[in-house]
Amino acid sequence: METITKVGVSNHHVHLTKEVYEKLFAEELTLKNKLHQIGEFASNQTVDIKCGENELKNLRIIGPFRKYNQVEISANDARKLGVKPPVRKSGDIKGSVPVTIIGPKGQVDLEEGVILANRHVHFSPSDAQKYKVVDDQTLYVKIDGVKKGIIEAQAKVSDNGYFELHIDTDDAFAFLLNNGDEVKVSDKL
Repeated sequence: METITKVGVSNHHVHLTKEVYEKLFAEELTLKNKLHQIGEFASNQTVDIKCGENELKNLRIIGPFRKYNQVEISANDARKLGVKPPVRKSGDIKGSVPVTIIGPKGQVDLEEGVILANRHVHFSPSDAQKYKVVDDQTLYVKIDGVKKGIIEAQAKVSDNGYFELHIDTDDAFAFLLNNGDEVKVSDKL
């Protein structure tokens, strides 16, 4: 399989359960803009996070509510916070870095939750079938832009999947990629 997809650059953000959100905010979670992944959206609400004495401000909450609380940051953010979070698939927070999440109404201390999200290519089940890929399969992304290279990414198959490569801001800066740029995705190196 070899095909072309667009790039989606993901800045630091948080996923929250409804219960934790209600400890942080007295208002409803509201839509700022829809994301490509069906049903997901960037909210108007932001939080600050603290690890030890170091803090990052204005991390956007991604809706809808999840069954887990997770903070996705970049390696550069991790340096600022003085932490070494694991590189993980979204939702895999067991044993990750503890964090305090601060909202206008209060704060919540979590024993785990901070990760660096692995690079991944979203697929709907029909796209996965079309391209003959399975969830968690290792894929290779060829970048032919100003800075050329090949990076690994995991296939992420979900019912709301929209075919797109997701990378964090560090990867985007390293390869001079922007939202909407095109890259080649293959199952072979």
